[in-house]
Amino acid sequence: MSDPRITSSIFTRGAVDLSALRTPAPSPAPAPTQAGPPAAMPGAAAGGATVIDVTEATFQTEVLERSLTTPVVVDFWAEWCQPCKQLSPVLERLAVESGGAWVLAKVDVDANPRLAQMFRVQGIPMVYAVVGGQPVDAFSGVVPEPQLRQWIQAVLKAGGVAVAEPEDPRLDEADDALMSGDLDAAERAYRKILAETPADAAAEAGLAQVGLARRVAGADPQAALSAAAADLDDVDAQLLAADIEVLSGLAEQAYQRLVGLVRRTSGEDREKVRQHLVGLFTIAGPEDPAVASARRALASALF
Repeated sequence: MSDPRITSSIFTRGAVDLSALRTPAPSPAPAPTQAGPPAAMPGAAAGGATVIDVTEATFQTEVLERSLTTPVVVDFWAEWCQPCKQLSPVLERLAVESGGAWVLAKVDVDANPRLAQMFRVQGIPMVYAVVGGQPVDAFSGVVPEPQLRQWIQAVLKAGGVAVAEPEDPRLDEADDALMSGDLDAAERAYRKILAETPADAAAEAGLAQVGLARRVAGADPQAALSAAAADLDDVDAQLLAADIEVLSGLAEQAYQRLVGLVRRTSGEDREKVRQHLVGLFTIAGPEDPAVASARRALASALF
């Protein structure tokens, strides 16, 4: 299994004291009418909203009280946060797709520092699930959509919401093995799916995640990043640094690192970097806007 200093940063748990948040702030600011960047998706309008903006003044009603009947996912973001711009569109799309099974509440940490402090937000994006008036789970950084969907399903189950059984039990078994850290079992399960259904994107993404977990196993993140910074032409060091960045929620930075390396290399080294980068794209999926942008940059670097 990969170094816990890397993987434990993706999903976190811990008690949060919300008692101070049950009293509105002295001078509350009105809630914006649209969710922050990226813009709220269709279906996020007032009345049966699935994506809402929340301030300290509206937190008790829109999050704590609402979570008594409907799970609420709270997205802490900021205008200047680039990783937030990767995660927010996916969260918003999934919220709309849910048809009201859960609600996405967006909190601008710059406008609501007290909320961020109470939730112990040390880095963004930071996402909390609130069920029954209390946080039940959280994660930080940008995670691949398959993992995000799995996390949301767990939140819905915690909130007593009926969750449809997975369409493919083989994939469920593979995902469970991956999440439990049994990489050998996960690889076998994903490869079996791909042998039977070669175009299964979820299985391809899962297999790519297995490879990523194996590559960073035992790595010291800070030492690896320092080694990469010290020698920009060390291909292996750059590849490991990119892997660590992806697991740290800095996928866009990892893509930029490897596109730059493609420009500086040639021959077998260049092909090695290209294949590695394409493998990282597979984890996020083709619909990820950062992947689309990085693919254009890769094409430019190659041709």
